[in-house]
Amino acid sequence: MVVARTMNRNGVVPWMKLQWRGIAKVRLKWVKNRSLDHIIDKETDLKAASLLKDAINRSSTGFLTAKSFSGWQKLLGLTVPVLRFIRRYPTLFHEFPHPRWPSLPCFRLTDTALLLHSQEQSLHNHHENDTVERLSKFLMMTKTRTVPLVSLYPLKWDIGLPDSFEKTLIPKFPDQFQFVKAPNGVSAVRLSKWCEEFAVSALQKSNERDGGDDGYRDFKRGKAALVFPMRFPRGYGAQKKVRFWMDEFHKLPYISPYADSSKIDPNSDLMEKRVVGVLHELLSLTMHKKTKRNYLRSLREELNLPHKFTRIFTRYPGIFYLSLKCKTTTVTLREGYARGKLVDPHPLVRHRDKFYHVMKTGLLYRGDGSIPKPEGGALLLDEIGDEGSEEEEVETSDEFSEGEVSGSDSE
Repeated sequence: MVVARTMNRNGVVPWMKLQWRGIAKVRLKWVKNRSLDHIIDKETDLKAASLLKDAINRSSTGFLTAKSFSGWQKLLGLTVPVLRFIRRYPTLFHEFPHPRWPSLPCFRLTDTALLLHSQEQSLHNHHENDTVERLSKFLMMTKTRTVPLVSLYPLKWDIGLPDSFEKTLIPKFPDQFQFVKAPNGVSAVRLSKWCEEFAVSALQKSNERDGGDDGYRDFKRGKAALVFPMRFPRGYGAQKKVRFWMDEFHKLPYISPYADSSKIDPNSDLMEKRVVGVLHELLSLTMHKKTKRNYLRSLREELNLPHKFTRIFTRYPGIFYLSLKCKTTTVTLREGYARGKLVDPHPLVRHRDKFYHVMKTGLLYRGDGSIPKPEGGALLLDEIGDEGSEEEEVETSDEFSEGEVSGSDSE
């Protein structure tokens, strides 16, 4: 291994001056994580109910007919028809007959759902600067600092953008964002101003905060490489071949996801580590430290990712977890969870936990759609606790077939 230790001003070793022998290639079996699968299952329903809530709120009539959302099952990621799903939650959605066609079911938001929506909007307003930073960082990772709206819409819930963000958020920050036409003619959002203070990855921040001053100072001087947190499935971390592979991987220089990667050999180990860093940062920017694999595929060219970049998720099971729950493929950042809960939940996530609590209450009290009230007053939504499981993660050995790993998703 030959390394040129010349550093640039950002503390990154110039990759054009590096020559690396190939690191070990270890083929690992996929291992199911029941705890993370349970979270994905739960939050699929939470996301679908939230998106339906937003759609009803946007409607000019204040309600949606069953016919209007009959084709949304795939869009919402549901495994059951939308009508059956929405009827499960009378605490959020009130059903009534259409004024002109009584046989056509319609749904409006309940008072509880409207209250939850109002609280959510207040959170978006209060944490607006945080949202602007996340969106800016997302755009800063792309080659042209531009992302088509059609690629951004599916990620809206995952990265915590408010509903109708293209009307409510982006126009408020003309110095930061602008609307443009992409080369293919579609509308896109472009970053207007590069913010150097945003160009620090979650991995760099965590090493600076938790790794000790000396460790991060050594990285800045080019004397050490940043180490990705690893949480291997049971039994993998102790394997000699895996430890050797990860040691070699961690010795490679860390390339910031905000740095220009056009000069890196696309077939090199250095590019592989850079891809791991980009995917790690993208998942770090999401509210629940996870997203669907297909959403990332639509951004492949803009993020300068190789054609088969999704293999990274199964090659590095200590960093990522790939799930096939809910007839789709979801990728999760392992370090984001501990004992079945998010390690550092955003206030918006805590509010979504309240939303899910009301959903579950509705399942228990379906007769009249009411919510049990505490003694002496109305439901105190701010006092609803988190509903995360305390059980330990359980791992069972189930190997992915090649078709499951590389095939297309059904969303």
